[in-house]
Amino acid sequence: MSHSYFIGLIFLAAGFTQGVSGFGSALVAMPLLLLFIDAKIAVPLCVLNGLVITSFLSLQLRRHIDWRKIIPPLIGCLPGIYAGAWFLRGADSDLIKLLLGIVLVGYALYCMFCKPRPRQIQAFWPYVAGFFTGVIGSAFSAGGPPTIIYTTLTGWDKDDIKATLSVFFFTNGIFVAAAHAVSGLTTAAVLDYFAGSVLFVLAGVAAGAFCYGRVRSESYLRIILYLLVVMGSMMIFSAL
Repeated sequence: MSHSYFIGLIFLAAGFTQGVSGFGSALVAMPLLLLFIDAKIAVPLCVLNGLVITSFLSLQLRRHIDWRKIIPPLIGCLPGIYAGAWFLRGADSDLIKLLLGIVLVGYALYCMFCKPRPRQIQAFWPYVAGFFTGVIGSAFSAGGPPTIIYTTLTGWDKDDIKATLSVFFFTNGIFVAAAHAVSGLTTAAVLDYFAGSVLFVLAGVAAGAFCYGRVRSESYLRIILYLLVVMGSMMIFSAL
């Protein structure tokens, strides 16, 4: 476990990112974790630390929780979780890195150039977003983009968006963690890394939550998006 200290620092940064923005911990952590550990360890590790982050944020934003906004994508994610866990168990690590890199770059470029605006959302789209969140979250621990894109189009208040994402990702994370445990992906090595990084992720999310509302989120998120393009590109080239 010679990399435990670096992994702790990665989760410190990942927790801070999601504490500020309400999403993005796995998108920040996964590319860096893959420099030190195998994808089949990094994915379930991110899921476990994601549960710590989202439980903290859900409690912090509990006054803004509306289950009518959360349940539709949650229903959609359940079959997606099974599909993603099945894919991860048999997939090659380089393929995982390639696909995750494409997800990172595609999502970042979408946010930077398309600048989605609120619009009338059809009733079936939350279920579609939830399904693909389940697939990507279970397979890559980076399932945020589909649901994040959906919430950015709704016109909800920023606290409502952050609360919805936090509770959704927490509930989704419970199912994903259970799927990983049942399929044998949550190994002793994963639990050892989790024990060594959980205090780092708690410190990070607490610091990020403190800064929430005290920084210009537009500027901060734009920096994160640029970093995601760089990290995702590095993953794509390394996989190829």
